[in-house]
Amino acid sequence: MKLIKPEIFFDFGSLELLARQVVEGFITGRHKSPFHGFSVEFAEHRIYNPGESTKHVDWKLYAKTDKLFSKKYEEETNLRCQIIMDVSGSMYYPIKNKWTKEDPNKYLYSCFAAASLINLLQRQRDAVGLSLFNEEILLHTPAKSLTKHIHRLYQELENNILNFEVKNYAKTKIANTIDIIAENIHKRSLVILFSDLLFNTDKEKEDFFSALQHLRFNKHEILLFHVLDKDKELDFNFNNDALKFIDLESGEEMKLRPKQLQKEYVQKMEKMQKEIAIRCGQNKIDYQLLDINDSLEKVLWSYLAKRNQVKQL
Repeated sequence: MKLIKPEIFFDFGSLELLARQVVEGFITGRHKSPFHGFSVEFAEHRIYNPGESTKHVDWKLYAKTDKLFSKKYEEETNLRCQIIMDVSGSMYYPIKNKWTKEDPNKYLYSCFAAASLINLLQRQRDAVGLSLFNEEILLHTPAKSLTKHIHRLYQELENNILNFEVKNYAKTKIANTIDIIAENIHKRSLVILFSDLLFNTDKEKEDFFSALQHLRFNKHEILLFHVLDKDKELDFNFNNDALKFIDLESGEEMKLRPKQLQKEYVQKMEKMQKEIAIRCGQNKIDYQLLDINDSLEKVLWSYLAKRNQVKQL
């Protein structure tokens, strides 16, 4: 299967068109799916038996193959999904004066992933809402399936991409945000969260997991995407020149030679990432580490796996 990378946005110039191309490529490239009964868009096929009703014959497939196939699964769903995106300062790393396809950052990657999920949800006739936050909630829309609403979500994401400018250092209040959203979305929703989860203190981390438990108490299912630049933020691959590092949420600066701290840094980051994964598992929260160089198909497969679990509840 050809990997679909987020930089193709710069070729299409439209986030909605990018999302459509990503999802259509994902559907076309997949082999026999283990996910049954999602919607007409993901129906499997079986050979048509003479004498059966032709109601479910896939005539488009017949035009391509000159063979008759019936859609095996066809059902509409009414899932409500809320996509929550962290847009604090650290999500703009690696930071550039403008977007370039060679250097996607965590926020840009998350926007592409969210747009692809919105397209997939729309195809399944599901309702989707979008929330953006840093120190406060910048945008919160209820989950809807109306075409006008879906176009607005694409536009909100695209405006943030095209009008990007580094103006200040926005901090994160992720726990407070989740607590507020937990009380303002329909119960038994699927909540999809994109964040780099870079906590400054143990209290911030504990508050975050308490907020996730709040979502679970309200009967929400959770899919957590932990978005990082693996090469730099996990593996700390920098040259050994004296470099200046700037905290994108506080503005604090530090000069150091990376190689002197690389081993200790990598060990601490690995410990942190594993702890988050383990605690998510303990709280029945689906966790997926995302490298900003990963294909967007990884996001779609994670969503479909979670969706299959939700339907079985």
